[in-house]
Amino acid sequence: AQPSLKIANINWQSKLNKAAHHTSDYSSTEVILRRGQAFTISLNFQTTVQPWDNFTFIASTGPSPAESQHTKVIFNLSDEGASGWSATQEHSEHGCMNFTIVSPANAVIGRYKLKLQIDSGNKFSSVLLGHFVLLFNPWCPNDDVYMANEKDRQEYVLNDSGIIFHGVEKYIQQEAWNYGQFEEDILDISLAILDRSLNHRKDPSIDVSNRNNPIYVSRVISAMVNSNDEKGVVEGKWNGKYRSGTNPLHWSGSVTILRKWYRRRYKPVRYGQCWVFAGVMCTVLRSLGIPTRVITNFNSAHDRNINLSIDKYIDISGKTLHLTEDSVWNFHVWNESWFIRRDLGSFYDGWQVLDATPQEVSKGIFQCGPASTKAIKEGDVNLDYDSSFVFAAVNADCVTWIHYSNKRKERIYSNTRKIGKFISTKAVGTNSRVDVTDNYKYPEGSLKERQVYKKALKLLGVSSTGRRTKVTRRRRRFSVARRQNMTVPTGKPTVSGKLNLDASPVIGQDILLTLSLRNLITDFKTIKVKLSASAVLYTRKPKTEILQWSRSIQLGSEEVKEIPFKISYSQYKNALMDDRKILVTALCEVRQGNSLLMEKDILLQDPFLTIKVFGPTVVHKAANVQVTFTNPLSETVTDCVLRAEGSGLLKEQLQIKYVNHSSTIEFEIIPYKSGTRQLQVDLVSNHFSDIKGFVMLDVTLVQ
Repeated sequence: AQPSLKIANINWQSKLNKAAHHTSDYSSTEVILRRGQAFTISLNFQTTVQPWDNFTFIASTGPSPAESQHTKVIFNLSDEGASGWSATQEHSEHGCMNFTIVSPANAVIGRYKLKLQIDSGNKFSSVLLGHFVLLFNPWCPNDDVYMANEKDRQEYVLNDSGIIFHGVEKYIQQEAWNYGQFEEDILDISLAILDRSLNHRKDPSIDVSNRNNPIYVSRVISAMVNSNDEKGVVEGKWNGKYRSGTNPLHWSGSVTILRKWYRRRYKPVRYGQCWVFAGVMCTVLRSLGIPTRVITNFNSAHDRNINLSIDKYIDISGKTLHLTEDSVWNFHVWNESWFIRRDLGSFYDGWQVLDATPQEVSKGIFQCGPASTKAIKEGDVNLDYDSSFVFAAVNADCVTWIHYSNKRKERIYSNTRKIGKFISTKAVGTNSRVDVTDNYKYPEGSLKERQVYKKALKLLGVSSTGRRTKVTRRRRRFSVARRQNMTVPTGKPTVSGKLNLDASPVIGQDILLTLSLRNLITDFKTIKVKLSASAVLYTRKPKTEILQWSRSIQLGSEEVKEIPFKISYSQYKNALMDDRKILVTALCEVRQGNSLLMEKDILLQDPFLTIKVFGPTVVHKAANVQVTFTNPLSETVTDCVLRAEGSGLLKEQLQIKYVNHSSTIEFEIIPYKSGTRQLQVDLVSNHFSDIKGFVMLDVTLVQ
């Protein structure tokens, strides 16, 4: 009888396959492949292969693989089975066989086992060929995540560093972020995140079988990146001290966070805020092969009751009152991922909004999305998932009321254009900012934008008649207002005003402002001005009052008066929050006229870091880095910690403690990957929250 076939050597052609599958960047010895694409495996046999030998391959994934769930597939040589998997034998040398195996473009992603069964007539043998990881494939036209443009794929799948925008709408800042999706362990951690989800714990086999669908996978990740419902990755915190964890501002990338979660046996990492959640989610989705980018929305509405109106109440001194759960954040950061929507129809294909920041529950869990940006732009707020929440974030109206001690309310300000400004993301191939507001809404004030808003109100059941525009909707609200002991302004305004900064405010220096008031009529006017300034969080939640004053201003016929005032460093230094934001409000009460409210968001600029890298940067060769910092404060800064990180440059985050006798710190990096690399530096001290800087380096293989 013919002895059973014995395999002497299994060669997964790792280098060849990784290059073809765009997975060479992963710092892993594992075979990492993309679905819908052929890969090669070579087998050396100790015994002779006979023409009657039958070869059957079995690929399986998950804890309980089953053919019915598409988590186990059995396929023979040369025929594509119903599963879509196929194997063909290529030209083979004596004693060596080369096989080409193709997975379908809708295969379940994850870690697979591949077995070979050989039937030699009277002998039957089975051998484990090994393991491989299968990912989504943006290069494959039949994959739901297919992206046609190579430059887009390089940016949204393969770029392991990026820029996250933040600040205020009039002063947009950029911060470098280390995504590091190819760093050691990160792919393992991303797969572990899927295995920790509530869905997986409930029914592992159904959960794994659903992992062929980017809609499903991205939604699970949006729930798992926050810690609210399960032991997710990051715990959010928006106020108080961060002594029991890390201040959210001190993170510069996802790698440290993901490794911390994994190494500490899935204990949520403290603490994150919106940009941290978005940065981590971008890393996980890119590592799994879903094209993803980070988006910042300035003046972002958090509309708790989804009525598309954000009501803000202030008292007679201009101080914010917490009479509503609604809020407007200076900025909010979320993600967009690129895939088609088989559940909604091809019109809604393309960028999908995902938000891992735990703001509201969706189907009982803190998760958000995927919501099609096209659905948001068209006001289709009834479509899955959470499109109404995202629509409100970029499109709600703002109405400001004065709340008097006798419970009377006066509407003083209504703004239909404040929310959803300068929606921003990093450009493809460069670090510049791209404005994507047009993807989310039609131009503010246009007829089309009003129609979409009206449609959204109708779908949400907010309007009682289908014919109301924004204006008539407000009129109705104000007729209700009269019945509810509220005052609604009538007639034309008689006074206009503006709050201006005299110079860019820098931390450590006095803030100089001018309040400019203009009498719009010929009558003499007395105006009672109440001015207040508070340190606020980026969510615009006031934390500490800095100053308050009031005075009467007389304005003659059509007169303009400019009132200069300052907030000194000594006044704000102990009140300032880590966000370095101050909100100044001026409430102007006009006798026989409308009240006027002006607000100014002030963001204090950081001192600058200068980063110099000496000599050429070459793989496996040390390069010296010099960081210089200018102390803007009058007092000496002590106990500083400098942190540095960068994928391909530093394997772990570098920390250097030093006392600030000089303003220069030096350290060494030994790059281990070629290409364009981002080195991030963060200086933390107890005198200011942190100063960040970054530099882009071109690392070559040889000098």
